[in-house]
Amino acid sequence: MTGFSGLGMKKEIMWAITEMGFKEPTPIQEAAIPFAMQGEDVIGQAQTGSGKTVAFGIPLLERLDPNSRQVQALVLTPTRELAVQVCGELGKLGKNMHVHSLPIYGGASINVQIDNLRRGVHIVVGTPGRLIDHLERGTLRLEGVKMVVLDEADRMLDMGFIEDIDLILSKIPSKHQTMLFSATMPDEIMALTHKYMHAPQKVLVSKDEISVKEISHFFAPIPEPRARFRAVTEYLKKHKPPLAIIFTRTKMAADNLVEGLQRMGVKAEALHGDLSQRKRDTVMQMFRQKRISVLVASDLAARGLDVSDVSHVINYHLPDEPSIYVHRTGRTGRVGKQGIAFSLVLPDQQGLLGDIERFAGITMAEEKIDIGVLPPARPWFGGSRQPGQVGHGGGQRPYTSSQGQRREGQQGGHGGGFGGGNRPSGSGGYHSHDRNSGSRREGGRGSSGGRPPGRFDRQKEKREEGSRPKWHGSG
Repeated sequence: MTGFSGLGMKKEIMWAITEMGFKEPTPIQEAAIPFAMQGEDVIGQAQTGSGKTVAFGIPLLERLDPNSRQVQALVLTPTRELAVQVCGELGKLGKNMHVHSLPIYGGASINVQIDNLRRGVHIVVGTPGRLIDHLERGTLRLEGVKMVVLDEADRMLDMGFIEDIDLILSKIPSKHQTMLFSATMPDEIMALTHKYMHAPQKVLVSKDEISVKEISHFFAPIPEPRARFRAVTEYLKKHKPPLAIIFTRTKMAADNLVEGLQRMGVKAEALHGDLSQRKRDTVMQMFRQKRISVLVASDLAARGLDVSDVSHVINYHLPDEPSIYVHRTGRTGRVGKQGIAFSLVLPDQQGLLGDIERFAGITMAEEKIDIGVLPPARPWFGGSRQPGQVGHGGGQRPYTSSQGQRREGQQGGHGGGFGGGNRPSGSGGYHSHDRNSGSRREGGRGSSGGRPPGRFDRQKEKREEGSRPKWHGSG
């Protein structure tokens, strides 16, 4: 099979592929497209950034009837960013066929979505929560659906969407084609395939491995959590990455890190679930247009990011699961370009580092980062710090009144060195020896009223992407 021409596509799609600059199909495209174009169910397992959208997009467009304006294909995605990205790719592939696709997700106006559905669309790309909203309202009808795609099914499982997916699939006519794409294949996903897929063709191109040819992997040991900020700023000064994504564990840590980077003159913005959809779109536009050089993101917010020129991925917090490392670093080294992955590693994370290397089949090279001598961690004494005093690294530290209560509007320490020192329960930071307990995350903002310990326990993202946590720090 030679190039895309050997896949037997319509000339309108071939024109679009040529305009998009694609010359040769990726392994997942070459393996999955022929099965899918024959109407067979397909289970595709391939690494992040391997071209899965085109692998299912071409068969969808081949089998659509452009003259019928009812929904004929449904694509389920875990996040709004991925929904928008997939819809954009389908729009490019189908522009010569006058095919209309619509992204449906939480955080956007449901009335606008309803108006578009009434006008008629061929393909709906959506997140499970908002799709169910439309089904319950009767504004989305699925009786004409002939094809269903579950994109990044493992992440939908991680986010607790399995029951929603089950409900949505139960509303689709029994005679339909199903394509499932996932980086990993846990038992729950396989159970779903047994229930809703008929004799699926399994296309296992890569079991969630990283292309060592295109990504170089480095790590720097750091002595304690307070060293993170200084280490990452030294790294940015040294390498000056043209376009970098920095991953943090929490939304608050992302905000605090961005604030610290901006104070140092770095063009950085945060991307996480607490931002409005308009703000998220603005940040992504700035990043794609290279008006900012650093994007600080949470894992879920970064799902579906497809920016081909990302030169560096930096793990400010090393992920707990090796598979998440793979997902993160898949944001760089795309379209045959070279990429660099760099991670900050605490002393007690050496075992995790080895697990990641074994899981991904890689070897990380150690890079020394000169962070200098950290100021000593200062114990906290209620009422001892005066208003307006500044902790190590610049961030304004919270203080207590004589009654031991937090003053409104005061901000907790910045992650990775801002504020310095250990923090008491409810102060917004966490004790250096507490980093694995999950009871308080680095860089959290303070909140008024002296909330009890553990208020900021790490929680899973909300099932509906547009929703916000019920708690907010006052800083």
